[in-house]
Amino acid sequence: MDRRSFIRTGALGVGGVALAAPAVAQGNITWRMVTTWPKNFPGLGVGAQRLADRITTATGGRLTVQVYSAGELVPPLQSLDAVIDGTAEMSHSAAYYWQNKSPALSFFTGVPYGMTTPELTAWVRFMGGQEIWDEIYDQFGVQGFLSGNTGTQTGGWFRDELKSVEDVKGIRFRTPGLGGRVWEKLGATVTNMAAGEIFQALQSGTLDAAEFVGPYNDLALGFHQVAKNYYMPSFVEAGLATELVVDKKKYQELPDDLQAIIRDVSQAEYDQVSADFMANDPRALKTLVDDHGVIVRNFPDDIMEAGAKASVEVIEELRNSDDPLVKKTTESFIEALNLVRTRTEKIDSPYIRAREQYLKY
Repeated sequence: MDRRSFIRTGALGVGGVALAAPAVAQGNITWRMVTTWPKNFPGLGVGAQRLADRITTATGGRLTVQVYSAGELVPPLQSLDAVIDGTAEMSHSAAYYWQNKSPALSFFTGVPYGMTTPELTAWVRFMGGQEIWDEIYDQFGVQGFLSGNTGTQTGGWFRDELKSVEDVKGIRFRTPGLGGRVWEKLGATVTNMAAGEIFQALQSGTLDAAEFVGPYNDLALGFHQVAKNYYMPSFVEAGLATELVVDKKKYQELPDDLQAIIRDVSQAEYDQVSADFMANDPRALKTLVDDHGVIVRNFPDDIMEAGAKASVEVIEELRNSDDPLVKKTTESFIEALNLVRTRTEKIDSPYIRAREQYLKY
């Protein structure tokens, strides 16, 4: 996909669309979904559109969801506010973009040295995570559902090779959420910006490094045109989840079957997006290396170790928060992680190591 084509189509101003109020005719409803993703963006933007289309189809048009990509109705990092203030009924984004509203929201996207995709899914669905998430979002009158997962992400694009943690100090790095706080502890100057803004910032020299998701998205965004050192894995985003957020009052006013469709389609899309990234990240990485000369590197051990220590500090700060919900979320996350990681580390990890060592086709 040409980077400029979807950035261009996804960057229409407010004047480029008709900002009509939700339509209600013959018992049918139209809801607006705003997203933080460019139009036709691989995995994430496509997943948001597919989720909307599946809701529309499954409800037989009784609930039609109209998607507004980043910048079409509101700026990309104002999508949650659009639901809170009634500009839209739905948003599709990542909860850690809203950590200024509550740091606890970061736990429902990606935590440094935290849960992998299946671990996070287990916590939210079966170990009390959803109920705590509901408590947090009740403060803002919205309801959150998991809507996608990228799997473990890559660590980012760097102009210069990193040989030790000393090389991190002073770099200007785009990375969001709690992971941004970890990189700050390592000495980086951290900023967050929407997907469509990162390439220009790298190209202009405003940024020295940036991470977004992984090969599938990063190839489309064109980061390889500016930086060739591609580090992996990310130690701050081990299983990044996206969210569908809805206006809770309007959601609860829907008939039970329409509520169930929104909930169940979100769950189906969570799994669908995860499979999409699993299938297409390796293909995109091969293209980046074979066709564009990208150099894949692993972070030096001292960066990985320093990142782990900084991650513990960040989580302990939240654990000692004065906000009871932040404390509650942190404690629930830690308890769940300490349990589910025993399965991952005793069963999954030894199997992966054995397969890598012994299986050859």
